[in-house]
Amino acid sequence: MSAEKELARAEWLSHADTRMVMDTLGVGARFVGGAVRNELMGEPVSDVDIATADTPERVTELLTAKGIKVVPTGIDHGTVMAVTPSRHFEITTLRVDVKTDGRRADVAFTGDWVEDAKRRDFTINALYADADGTVHDPLGTGREDIAARRVRFIGDANARIAEDYLRVLRFFRFHAWYGKGEPDADSLKACADAREGLRQLSGERVRDELLKIAAADNAGAAFRQMAAAGILPIVLPEASRLDRFEKLVGIEANQLFTSDALLRLASTLDLDAAGVAALAARLRLSNRDRDRVEAMLTDKTKIVAYLSIKEVRKALYLIGVQTFKDRVMLGWAEDRPGHNTFQWRAMLAMADSWVKPDFMLTGQMIKQAGVPEGPEIGRVQREVEEWWVDADFTDDEFSIIERLKAVVQATVY
Repeated sequence: MSAEKELARAEWLSHADTRMVMDTLGVGARFVGGAVRNELMGEPVSDVDIATADTPERVTELLTAKGIKVVPTGIDHGTVMAVTPSRHFEITTLRVDVKTDGRRADVAFTGDWVEDAKRRDFTINALYADADGTVHDPLGTGREDIAARRVRFIGDANARIAEDYLRVLRFFRFHAWYGKGEPDADSLKACADAREGLRQLSGERVRDELLKIAAADNAGAAFRQMAAAGILPIVLPEASRLDRFEKLVGIEANQLFTSDALLRLASTLDLDAAGVAALAARLRLSNRDRDRVEAMLTDKTKIVAYLSIKEVRKALYLIGVQTFKDRVMLGWAEDRPGHNTFQWRAMLAMADSWVKPDFMLTGQMIKQAGVPEGPEIGRVQREVEEWWVDADFTDDEFSIIERLKAVVQATVY
């Protein structure tokens, strides 16, 4: 197919807000990167990025005059964000790298589309499209690699990686999401050779890439390739359970579950609470994510495929829905492939529909039963609650009160 207006039928391209932004920027602007790549590959398009020969100041002037909100997200690197009712557009001035240190780059603006393309990471990310959908391949290699689903660096792979060592992880991420067959040999060798440079990167950047790799359908192969290249021991040395990880990825794919990147990443680990804390500090996990990982890896509740309905309800009450579901998925990944699928799925379904019952016994009721103020109230309440849970959350108030009386008579007087 001719490149002329090739993307003209793309929904995102013809959207009213997209048209408004592109019309405002004029002929010096083109779509770039992921939107063009994914549309050509038949993949979903989320972010729509734009490149322009205009300076950030001129872009801001044009958009503001049109009443479009502009946020200077990376003005030193030529990037602003256009905010419209339907989506945000990242708009970046064409640029060349002046100086790089493996983590960041100093840039200069240019009007040369070829020079802008040369500074990008992979050939499949160096395609542009006009507002009418006409595709441009300034380097002459992107279209061929997109057709072959081949991920490879632009020009000298070693030079591209030296500009930003995060590109090592990005290579595995893009191959996991878009590649076909074995990784490009030259790119893979360059990544392996540059692996020590990954130690320069911040925990946040490494974390984000690891989670993006883990979310891919081909994440299992990607992690194995990273391990073989000596890269995984640097960025995730705790990953000792790739076998469980690969099984979990397969389960989510086969059962048509939405991929859960944090669960997948945690499945590679076999850590105690201290180990999780150290990992979380290094990768700058949020407190919420750290607590979730710690819970799923350290909880000792018995979770097996043959749990009774009563046992499932008890586990849900004691550890909560999220930890229960995480433990179920990890248990499923430990099970023999193809075994107990119905049972594991049934437990997940129960968790999704479960409503936590209210324990109706209050501190006031316990005091009325003769328990004095102080820690005894909490102890008695816990004992009665344990009985109530074992009784499958009976809603018989008379039985609960009778149990309260029995506990008080046996342990308080």
